[in-house]
Amino acid sequence: MSADSTTDSVRAAYRVRGSELVGRNWLNTGGKELGLKELRGKIVILDFWTFCCINCLHVIDELRPLEEKYRDLLVIVGVHSPKFEHEADPVALASAVERYEIAHPVLDDPELETWQAYSARAWPTLVVLDPEGYVAAHLSGEGHAAGLESLIEELVAEHEAQGTLNRGDGPYVAPAPREGNLRFPGKVLTLPDGTFLVGDTGHHRIVQLDADLKTVIRTIGSGERGHADGTAQTAAFNEPQGLALVPAGVAGRVGYDLIVADTVNHRLRGVDLATGNVTTIAGNGVQRLLDAEQARAAGEAANDPDAWIHDLGADPLNTSLSSPWDVLWSSTSSRVIIAMAGTHQIFAFDPITGAVDVFAGTGLEGLEDGDPGQSWFAQSSGLAEGPAGEIWVADSETSALRVLRVNEAGSVGAVETAIGTGLFDFGFRDGQAAEARLQHPLGVAVLPDGSVAVADTYNGAVRRYDPVTSTVTTLARDLAEPSDVLLDTSVDGDPVLLVVETNQHRLVRLPLPKEALNVDEGASQTQRPQTPVAPGGHQISVRFSAPTGQKLDDRWGDPTQLKISSSPEELLLSGGGTSTGLQRSLELNPEVPEGVLHITARAAACDGEAGGPIPDHAACHLYQQDWGIPVILSQDGDAELTLDLRGLD
Repeated sequence: MSADSTTDSVRAAYRVRGSELVGRNWLNTGGKELGLKELRGKIVILDFWTFCCINCLHVIDELRPLEEKYRDLLVIVGVHSPKFEHEADPVALASAVERYEIAHPVLDDPELETWQAYSARAWPTLVVLDPEGYVAAHLSGEGHAAGLESLIEELVAEHEAQGTLNRGDGPYVAPAPREGNLRFPGKVLTLPDGTFLVGDTGHHRIVQLDADLKTVIRTIGSGERGHADGTAQTAAFNEPQGLALVPAGVAGRVGYDLIVADTVNHRLRGVDLATGNVTTIAGNGVQRLLDAEQARAAGEAANDPDAWIHDLGADPLNTSLSSPWDVLWSSTSSRVIIAMAGTHQIFAFDPITGAVDVFAGTGLEGLEDGDPGQSWFAQSSGLAEGPAGEIWVADSETSALRVLRVNEAGSVGAVETAIGTGLFDFGFRDGQAAEARLQHPLGVAVLPDGSVAVADTYNGAVRRYDPVTSTVTTLARDLAEPSDVLLDTSVDGDPVLLVVETNQHRLVRLPLPKEALNVDEGASQTQRPQTPVAPGGHQISVRFSAPTGQKLDDRWGDPTQLKISSSPEELLLSGGGTSTGLQRSLELNPEVPEGVLHITARAAACDGEAGGPIPDHAACHLYQQDWGIPVILSQDGDAELTLDLRGLD
């Protein structure tokens, strides 16, 4: 599709009834199974999600205001179609639904039956059904809330006039509230006095625990989801995660000594631990999308190694962030390093100057090493500093352990991968790092000998990577989604591991074993239905329409881009690589029976009306979606594939 193809309507031009909702079980319905018959008369949004996916979590939050505003006529159904093996566990899914306070019915779809019926190909996917059960729209990715509201208003007007709209209570049944001091804790930090600070994520607050890990010394935050600065009693957070102390000299200048990654608020918060007062120190609360200028610079990085650097400015309160998941004070760079999960990047923040900039990562999701301006990350969620100033990264969606080599100037010299091979590869395997596998790790810690402990979250384990021998072993297993790990030297005798066991709502101490386990439960890949495709020539087309009030940013040429590769590489005889445009001709190797096509589509649009110029200083937006599409070659297969990367009018 060329850059001027902006006239397609995203509302389905056909009239096709939605397929029945089929799965293993229903959650949030009081035990009742739902079908399209029970939903007739309501506008229905099917949200195809998986609980590992940050983009899916963004969509859940985008939909909350719509749920509230249209509660008498809109029913959102979360269709959970898992990516990782662990996500197919019904107990883990029930915990995730509770953790993220999902206030609508959820269909457990472990075999991806409903996913296939609605031709979903990526997480997240949204399908809108009208009150008569017909498909009204089919969308990929996030950022559709405003357009969905317009579509809902349109459907309400139509179906009220027809008498086919049924107002009244929906099928959601709220679960019983959980009791306890902690609720789905995320990250932990040791204080100099031997006590601990915990991101009490599910309670939207920070908790200080005594050395016994049970006694609550104090809490910071009201416990209500929201954003408010103020005292320890009145301040509000929204699913806080990472915590970092700043050096005393810095704290004395800025007025706070603790930095909190306030994840769902898309902000950093500063806390004065002496008073408990909370302030916002970075982030304007608007979720950041990688902007067109940064994307353009990233594309030029091969010719100019410094072109990717995008100084976000020294006005941190007017800077957009995106789901900061962990924070770390870097002694080498003298800045706060941020795992910016929502844009698949690593950011840096200088508390003294207020400057926020990109530390590493283009914003493309995946696993790519090398120069920081060419590197790819995937929902980085855990940070730890090594003895030489290197920064270890738990890169969750690639099930990888990455490392940033920080030079004497305090910038990243290179990005390397210690464990992990890609977005859809995972498992539970020890041994040589090249063959070892993790499953969605969220936390890291550096041990006294320089090795790295990894909270291997979806394997329920703590793993150890030895950078000297490049081997991986298992230190502990049978944990309930450990999300963070640190070395605890506050105990008598040898140090121990302190593990945040999220789904048990607690912190536990585990001894460092004299001899680690050596586990091999195999390597896996995400299992999705294979698409039959014909060998030989194959056409890829991605549909995109700029949302109302925006137009494609063609000031520097075609603002759309496709990146295509395959696993195995031999599957693609031609057509791979990155180029402008949203159409591509491929040549599929008839000698390779099956594989995965990896497709990334991007389009840049700016505020402005179609047919007119883009105003000076217009806000620009980058729309991006990644697909990993399993294919099987068949003479009867399709010779073309059409995907949707669309703004909703």
